[in-house]
Amino acid sequence: MTAKKNEIPTNNSRRDFIKQSATALAGLIIVPRYVLGGTRPDGSKYIAPSDMISLGFIGCGKQGRILSNYFLATNEIRILAVSEVYNDKTELMLRTIKSNQEKYKQAGNGQDISVYTDFRELLSRKDIDAVVIATPDHWHAAMAVRAAEAGKDIYCEKPLSLTVKEGRAMVNATRKHKRIFQTGSMQRSWPEFRQAVELIRNGYIGEIKSIKVNIGAPPIAYNLPEEATPAGLDWKKWLGPNEFKPFNAELAPPVTKDVYPNWRLYKEFGGGMVTDFGAHMFDIAQWALNMDKSGPVEIFAPDADHPVLTFKYKNGVVMTHEKWEWNNALLFTGTEGEVRIGRGKLETTPASLKNQIIGDVQKHVYKSENHYKDFLNAMRTRVKPICDVETGHRTASVCNIANIAYQLKRPLKWNPKKEKFKNDAEANALLGRPMLNEWGIKI
Repeated sequence: MTAKKNEIPTNNSRRDFIKQSATALAGLIIVPRYVLGGTRPDGSKYIAPSDMISLGFIGCGKQGRILSNYFLATNEIRILAVSEVYNDKTELMLRTIKSNQEKYKQAGNGQDISVYTDFRELLSRKDIDAVVIATPDHWHAAMAVRAAEAGKDIYCEKPLSLTVKEGRAMVNATRKHKRIFQTGSMQRSWPEFRQAVELIRNGYIGEIKSIKVNIGAPPIAYNLPEEATPAGLDWKKWLGPNEFKPFNAELAPPVTKDVYPNWRLYKEFGGGMVTDFGAHMFDIAQWALNMDKSGPVEIFAPDADHPVLTFKYKNGVVMTHEKWEWNNALLFTGTEGEVRIGRGKLETTPASLKNQIIGDVQKHVYKSENHYKDFLNAMRTRVKPICDVETGHRTASVCNIANIAYQLKRPLKWNPKKEKFKNDAEANALLGRPMLNEWGIKI
């Protein structure tokens, strides 16, 4: 099976593609050593120091530090540079990296890493193979598109984008420049979620009728009082493509507070919990329904007929954003049973389904047991990872159109193929936003 022009092959064509590509590349171009890897006499794989993948981290907050640990734990990468606009976070990031290098018995002292306040300088480095983007959501598209243009592979935190149009721009740039892109929806690499999805895909609870998704609230407009900007924070660069808003420590807390910042609660910077945890939980619903390249066709804001926000898919499945007994979790109801799934927790009706073995001849989804190694493996094989940019974009779109319905407070008809609302100029105007200064991208 041969991939179409400008298309990264899917996992199904992995073996043939690698075999054909290796033959072709051997006679045509020199590729980075990390693409080729190494094999011991017993057939096991190893990563020589010269084969390590070189990463640059953009964003050194709490999530950036967590991701640096996960990637260093693979023993397949080295971190060459970081970019951050808050000096205290940069210094903490470097200390964290040094500590983890010691823990994993790796070379480096955290001080041999280049530091930039402008991520574009990091992107200009020819020795950096990929970037990890862990910034507030309002920066994702501007950074990811430029990273693709610079020839970098990309790992970007979820939710992928602040608007639908920005997400599509990220997909287009990734495809145009033939990049590997992993969305940070790591639940797809966790066994309990894969088991739930395969139970549903194989019909163990019959035909799916409804899905309840319990996550938090939609965003609100920024309303925090102005506070003094701390020393070492470039507030203009933090805002980037956004119009000016006064600083408040809830958006960028000091490193002495080990918390996730609350910028995610305000629509100028994030999408509330609807996108923040919704990007995890709606993602599993999309996966279970085999909708990774599509989405719902109707959205109903809460009204007399719909007490909670309600999605409808073309196949008749109804998905609601509503509270039920488990927080940050999903309840799938089928004609023959139920699946309840949250982090580290899976319950089924009948109970015996929880440990049901999915046979070799049954339907299986892409299996990843480590989200970060899966990205690095995709870089080496040039095959899409478990949560490719299109998948991340489609999940983010579900979240973003939900927030549009909440804002407009009325029903909407969505065309997932055209990525537009039907006959609704007001709603379609909310699919994008102005990106100020020099940060605009083609959408």
